[in-house]
Amino acid sequence: MISLYRWQPGQKHGDWVDLPELPANGAKLPEGEVWWLDVENPSEEEEARVFQRFLPVHPLTLEDITLPRRDPDRAPHLPKVEEFPDYLFVIATPLKPGADVPPTSHVGRLSRMVVQLSAVLTHQVLITHHYLALPTVTEAKQFLCRHCEQAGRGPDYLFHLVLDRIVDEYAPEIDRIVERLDDIEEKVLATASQQLLTELIHLKRRVIALRKTLILMREVLARLTRGEFELVDVREIAYYRNVYDHLVRYTELIEGAREMVSDLMQMHLAATSNKLNGIMKTLAMVSTVILPMSLIASIYGMNFKKNMPELEWDYGYPFALGLMFVVAGIAVWLFYRMKWL
Repeated sequence: MISLYRWQPGQKHGDWVDLPELPANGAKLPEGEVWWLDVENPSEEEEARVFQRFLPVHPLTLEDITLPRRDPDRAPHLPKVEEFPDYLFVIATPLKPGADVPPTSHVGRLSRMVVQLSAVLTHQVLITHHYLALPTVTEAKQFLCRHCEQAGRGPDYLFHLVLDRIVDEYAPEIDRIVERLDDIEEKVLATASQQLLTELIHLKRRVIALRKTLILMREVLARLTRGEFELVDVREIAYYRNVYDHLVRYTELIEGAREMVSDLMQMHLAATSNKLNGIMKTLAMVSTVILPMSLIASIYGMNFKKNMPELEWDYGYPFALGLMFVVAGIAVWLFYRMKWL
């Protein structure tokens, strides 16, 4: 579906139009007008209308834009920004709608956590392309409806609205991961278990996936804030810098989460090793205590009457039992004296 927001400077406001009639050449719009085309889950014919007739783009750009449709099993294209003679092409990776899964979930692959949003900017046109309904785009549209005069600032400002909401979406996800890691930290030393280790492995995969996309998006925002693109006006760079600052903070948080996951896994392995050592220590002590008792029992169980007068002795049996307990007591006392107990 194609939605069009058309801002006309004479009227000082804009309107959303679904399934609009698009001119053959979007590069020749009336002076001062600003258009935002949101292309959501389009058909091949709609993509051809927008990217081949309305605003023709380079074949490589079109190939990147349509990647999720052509290869749905493949992970979304990583964030990037490319400048062409007549437009600027940006790919961002918002969180996948409905991916608000608990940290215990096995979801860790990048393709299951984020989706691809492609954007094409000119001096008067912003085109956003995505195959799923994105809350970030919906929120930007709602903001534009409340503050329609802001559309006159141009496509670069409108795209900043989308990027700002994409970046802010990551904050709750990172907070959930950090909170879960804090909970695991309290449990890992007290009750180290295979279940906790499995959960840590899944969390590590999610953290690595988020870190990968956040770092690349940070590089994209860094380029947009340096003023190297003519289509990003100087007065809008401050807004992109604000988004960049948020992204840097979230990247640092995810870096801290990655280190925390690694530390917790090492703590879990250390706790497991200590627990295993305690079990082996207990078994070794039990074996050491029982070994002399077994030796005494085996000697008295040979039933050789000659040269073994205790066999004919009335108190031989209690004497053998007493001797076993005495040896066991001596062994336990030695363990205690050597601080093994």
